[in-house]
Amino acid sequence: MNAEARAAQTAAAQTAAAQAAAGRELVVRLAFGSMAAYTLRAAVRLEVVELIGDGPRTAAELAAGAGTARGPMTRLLRALTALGLLTEDAPDTFSVTPAGTLLGPGHPDSLTSFVRMFTDPAIVRAWEHLENSVRTGEIAFDSVFGTDFFSHLARHPELSADFNAAMSQVTSETAAVLPRAFDFSRFTSVTDIGGGDGTLLAAVLDAHPGLAGTVLDTADGLAEAARTLAQHGLEDRCSLVAGDFFRSVPQGSDVYLLKSILHDLTDTRAATILRHCRQGLPPGGRVLIVEPVLPEAVGTEDAGTYLSDLNMMVNVGGRERTRADFEEVCRRADLRVTSVTPLPDAAPYSLIEAVAVAVAD
Repeated sequence: MNAEARAAQTAAAQTAAAQAAAGRELVVRLAFGSMAAYTLRAAVRLEVVELIGDGPRTAAELAAGAGTARGPMTRLLRALTALGLLTEDAPDTFSVTPAGTLLGPGHPDSLTSFVRMFTDPAIVRAWEHLENSVRTGEIAFDSVFGTDFFSHLARHPELSADFNAAMSQVTSETAAVLPRAFDFSRFTSVTDIGGGDGTLLAAVLDAHPGLAGTVLDTADGLAEAARTLAQHGLEDRCSLVAGDFFRSVPQGSDVYLLKSILHDLTDTRAATILRHCRQGLPPGGRVLIVEPVLPEAVGTEDAGTYLSDLNMMVNVGGRERTRADFEEVCRRADLRVTSVTPLPDAAPYSLIEAVAVAVAD
């Protein structure tokens, strides 16, 4: 073997070794994923970011503020530092990174409720039975808790409040983008189906003064909606309707908006809601669906959406969908998808626009 061949062989061996090491690192990091999640949960519940404030603060100060022992607090702080949420400016002295500020409730883009909700036993216990859901298609949550997810929320007010707040937090990016992603100015009324605290619709109404709005949700879902509308000065332009979108929706809106609703549902139940929207749609009206749209071929950048898909399976029996899936579920409701527009500043969401299809007598 000549020198050139030996060099090539050595390079190939080094590449293979590097790939093996990277693969091992990936698997180990994923296996530790739940531990990282519970580290975030502890940080939120112990109010670490609030205690640090503008910082820096010593571990002893933070332990005293949180009512913990110094040693265990130091270990938590170092783990948060390793995760990129804090920095250790000097031995046992910590500050908050830009990412870490999102764990503080005072940040405008705070994710505290999101972390509390998605690390709560109500979410994670069903994941312990993912294998069975894959084998059987059964909703693990229902077996674990003896009821469905949303009925469980209704029986636990604190958890329901966390859920509503978490949905509001993850809607904020979409609320900043949607009003300019679609020409609402052509219309006079919009109904947000399952609109929760009104965060998304308030942004649309703020940007389009000629619109009137309606938020439809359960009474629990609407718990904070009046406050949101008052903060935006929209009490006279937006009404709140407590109801069940599986039974009916307010009739006659030019636009029906559904964000993160259909992925909670089977195709049959999703089509039921869309059919109600279709029945209330006037000529020229639109149904707008804001959800992730799975690509035709999987990429590693889509990991979060595919994990969400599994979460829908184990906790509520829903699913994330491809464009073809959305076209089919809309077809079942006598709607036709006319466009799918990615919302890059609110990734992974896309805006799916649908119109009514004429139904033969």
